[in-house]
Amino acid sequence: MAAHPRAASTSRDSNNEVTTAPPKNDEVTTAPPKNDDVTTAPPKTDDVTTAPPKNDEATSAPPKNDQVAKAPPKKAMAEAPKKPNRLPYILGVLVLAGGFWTYRTLSYASAHESTDNALIDGHVLPVLAKVGGFVTKVSVRENDQVALNAALVTIDDREFVVRLAQAEAELAAARATGGGRGTGTGQAQAMVENASAQTAVQDANVDVARAQVVKAEADLARYTDLAAKNIVSQQQLDAAKAQAAATRAQLVAVQRQATAAGANVEGMQAGVRLALARLNAAAALRDNAALQLSFTKITAPVSGAISRKLVEVGQLVQPGQMLMNIASDTGLFITANFKETQLDKLRIGQPVELEVDAYNGAKIEGVIESISAATGARFTLLPPDNASGNFTKVVQRVPVRIRITKGLDATRPLRIGLSVIAHVSTK
Repeated sequence: MAAHPRAASTSRDSNNEVTTAPPKNDEVTTAPPKNDDVTTAPPKTDDVTTAPPKNDEATSAPPKNDQVAKAPPKKAMAEAPKKPNRLPYILGVLVLAGGFWTYRTLSYASAHESTDNALIDGHVLPVLAKVGGFVTKVSVRENDQVALNAALVTIDDREFVVRLAQAEAELAAARATGGGRGTGTGQAQAMVENASAQTAVQDANVDVARAQVVKAEADLARYTDLAAKNIVSQQQLDAAKAQAAATRAQLVAVQRQATAAGANVEGMQAGVRLALARLNAAAALRDNAALQLSFTKITAPVSGAISRKLVEVGQLVQPGQMLMNIASDTGLFITANFKETQLDKLRIGQPVELEVDAYNGAKIEGVIESISAATGARFTLLPPDNASGNFTKVVQRVPVRIRITKGLDATRPLRIGLSVIAHVSTK
């Protein structure tokens, strides 16, 4: 055909695609490229979009990469199925779950009394110095585990060794005076034995003197009869009388000497008792010196862990000074502070379930062992006095002691002071 060709206008769309304008007057015109006048940009999606023809005119565009993408019809998009609304189902599940949780919570609360004001308690023993001196050795470190009677601290013992030697010398001297174990008879006891022997001699002399008195009186009676018969002279009679009087006087003297000897024995026996008392005092001083020497080696009173160590080598310590604390690893219990309004349902022996916060709520078990006779506020440094000033009612808390019946394994030890949550089963 002899029609004049019209160059098809080209335009670049947003996707860098080339769109060919449709020809008019039922003519199909193909615009040949001239000297690269038409630049085709590579499409991003490798698609060529063909605009719909107007007035039944056919328009053709050369496809690229053998792909032609056609826009989906609007009617098909309008007839796409809608997604179901799941919100009512989700709300229903949440309501059911909330109702079940509320029922469980109320049921549990009606059969239990709970408090989070509870902690693990135990025995923390302070280790004190009983004697003063310079510290020569510290055998433990902070948080060390120690056994019963394990060595902790050593104090310089030279002064105490000298005191012990002096006490032992004084004890030996007391034993020499009063006698004692393994030393035989002491000086005081020997004097008692000597006095007892002298008393025995005096008793014998008394017997001799009595015999002489008897003889003298018999001679006097005989001389008196003979003198009456003029067989003996008056001089001989007088001599017999004098002899009888002399023997009686000698008897009195010997008796008094025997009495004095007996009193001397009693005095010596009192001396023995005094010597024995001094011996016992010396023995006590010696034992005390040995005890003071033993105090230079401080040992653990219980097994447990060292806490707050305050002593170092070379430090001068005084009697009664605290050196460290030992947290006992036995005898742990729970102190739970329940409100006074909760005590009505609490009884000794009720089972308790405990949650340990340190181990993500791990469960341990126990039973109520005792309930305090007073509130915790009464044991404070300044107990409240409701009789003075304005009164504000505050719910008081009462300490309840819980004995642990089932703990955790060795990898999760219970430590004094850890927080727990206590649930007491009241039914």
